[in-house]
Parts: sequence; C-alpha cells; structure tokens
Amino acid sequence: MLQVVNLSVSYGAIQALSGVSFTIEAGRIVTLIGANGAGKSTTLRTLSGLLRPKSGSIVFQGEDLTRLAPHRIVARGLAHVPEGRMVFSNLTVAENLALGAYLQRDADRIARNRDYVFGIFPRLAERLEQAAGTLSGGEQQMLAIGRALMGEPKLLMLDEPSLGIAPKLITTIFEKIVEINRERGVTILLVEQNANLALEISHQAHVLETGRLVMQGESRQLRTDPRLKAAYLGGP
Repeated sequence: MLQVVNLSVSYGAIQALSGVSFTIEAGRIVTLIGANGAGKSTTLRTLSGLLRPKSGSIVFQGEDLTRLAPHRIVARGLAHVPEGRMVFSNLTVAENLALGAYLQRDADRIARNRDYVFGIFPRLAERLEQAAGTLSGGEQQMLAIGRALMGEPKLLMLDEPSLGIAPKLITTIFEKIVEINRERGVTILLVEQNANLALEISHQAHVLETGRLVMQGESRQLRTDPRLKAAYLGGP
C-alpha cells in the first residue's frame, strides 16, 4: 500500500531523517518506535505533506505523493491524527466531526460514517454539542481519531495516541485502534512511546534512531530481541 524510499528530511542544518525506507502492506498495523527526537513524528508529517523531503519518494497505492499538498494527500486516503490531538477547541464535537468529512459530498454517507464513529466511541455521541476544548484528554483523542475516520481513510496515521491520557483510557483507545483495523480494514501506521503496547497490537515494527532505521521486522519477533528489550522495553 505504501512505499517509502530513501526519505531524507532536514530542519535547516539539522538532518531529521536520513535515507529512511520501508513498506506497509494493506490491512496491517505498523508501528514506528524510537526515542524522542528519533524522527518518528517527522516521518508522519512528511507522509502527510506537512513537511517536504530533501530527497526520496513516497508512493501510495502506486501513485507518487512526494510533492502533493496535504489536502490532496488526504483526498487519496491518508489521514493523520497528530501528536497532541489538535482538535478545534472552540468548536463542538459535532462540528469537529463535520470538518473531518469536508471532502465528502454524500449526506447519507456522512451520516453512516458518523454513526460508525459513535459506535466505536459512544462517549462522543453523549457530548455532541460540547466544545471540544472542554473534553478530557482521552475524549479529545477519541474525537481526533473519529474526525479522521469521517474522511474514510485507507491509511490512518496516529502520532502518540496515549500521550496525556489517563491510564484507564489508554487501554480503551488501543482496543479501538485494533477494532478499526480489524472491522473497518483500515491500515494503521502508529507512532507510540509505549513500545510494549505498540508491539503488542502491531503486526510489524520499524525502529528509528537519530533519523535512521536501525531495525525492522515482525512485532512478535522484535518483542523478544534483546537489543530492543534493553533500549525500549525495560528488559535486561
């Protein structure tokens, strides 16, 4: 579904990504693991068109997206839920969801997608007219994911979905991520500091260190890799 080839990104003189290459097969949950500053969020921002790579290519379902504007990338089926959720605080839950469907023109389809979001996150239906900025961190994360789903993405990119969320809600959020993948068939690219949790729900993992891919493979195998355990999983 997605092929990233020799992707390099710089912030001025700072090299954020250096020759990163990986592929994502349709229907999989893939996670990017790494310390703060490793380049995980930069990767997602580049894939969604918010950053321009210095070199390399991004091919999605056979089409080169490397130089496309973000709204055109969304139209192709890539949705990005950024770190910090970035909901529209002064707008209601209903208005935030409506903005997620801005490319949709079929009212019945929009209604079906909204019903689907409410099926996954019933709490959003209960807070439909509430300002998004007054929701809890967990509820805002539900809204950010729901807003992305309103656009019917083929690939959903999630940046730190557990950040700033009460522990009891983290499990719920991750259960819903798996449900979206299994029941809706949405391919997911997940960036998550909680490496144990990310590896538990993902099929495949890529490990970034200072902008370079240093390890990749099936998640169940990487969970037992002594190098990964020592660096990210708290193991000996």
